[in-house]
Order: sequence, then structure tokens, then C-alpha cells
Amino acid sequence: MHPIPSLSPNANMPGRCVRSSPRFRQPHQGNNGGRCFRLFSASKPTFTLRRPFFCDYGYNVKLGTNVYFNFNCVVLDVATVSIGSNTIVGPAVQIYTATHPMNAAERRRGLESGKAVSIGEDVWIGGGAIICPGVTIGAGTIIGAGSVVIRNIPANVFAAGNPCRVIRAFP
Repeated sequence: MHPIPSLSPNANMPGRCVRSSPRFRQPHQGNNGGRCFRLFSASKPTFTLRRPFFCDYGYNVKLGTNVYFNFNCVVLDVATVSIGSNTIVGPAVQIYTATHPMNAAERRRGLESGKAVSIGEDVWIGGGAIICPGVTIGAGTIIGAGSVVIRNIPANVFAAGNPCRVIRAFP
């Protein structure tokens, strides 16, 4: 897992990484040659990333447009993580694709695999939620803060808890 260094591309760049200035407590923007933009795969990347942000590779993260990552997010992108347009990822959300064998002997050999995660458009993931390997979250869904998502969640629902379950559907 690698922390993203002091990233804050020019506001004219498609991707925008923002850090808080301790002096003014306001978003600080500068130009670093667009490193944040090149980190992710996106056809028309427009996103906001609040530092700190941690990921394994970055290039396995596929973003739609207008995606927002709040502070302290972790994305373990051993496999593909697809995030749809207009999705909000709350603070301290963790998205995992890495998984390990259930058999202890296989784990001791250092085996690891990955299962893709897919998050639809217009999703809001509340702070501190954990998205486990292989999960799909449908479009328009809200995941409650602190939830642990271990199974697929359908579109247009509010889901929360540990394990995360559907609480109610949206009309």
C-alpha cells in the first residue's frame, strides 16, 4: 500500500487532489504535473480526492466522472475497482479486492488473489464503511456509515450494518 504524495493538480486538470492547509483550514490547490490524474484509469476523469489516500496500484481503479473521495480512504486494488459517475466515498472508507485462502497452509505460502469490486453510479458510501472483495453495489444506493459490505447490494436501496443488509428501497 502506497500513500499518495503531496498531490494537488491545477484546477484546470481533469483530476483534482485537495489537501487542507493547516494555516487557513481551506482547500489548497497547486500544480504538480497531473500525477493524480495519471494514477487512475478513467475515460473522462473528473474527480476530487482528499488526502491522505492510500492504494496498492491505482491503475486498477476505474472512475466515472464527478467521483469524490473524502479523507483517509484505502483502496486495495489487486483486482479492478470500478466506481460509477457521481459517486461519493465518505471518509475512512476501505475498498478491498485482495483476498487470501481459507486454508492456513496455503496462506503460509503467501498466496493471494483478487476479486473485482463494482460500485454503480450515484452511490453514496458513508464514512468508515468497508467494501469486501467481489462485491457489487447497484446504482443509486446509499451504504450507511460503518457498514461492512460482504454481499452484493441492489440498486436504489439504503443498506447498513455488519454485515450490511438492505434496510429499505427507494421509490
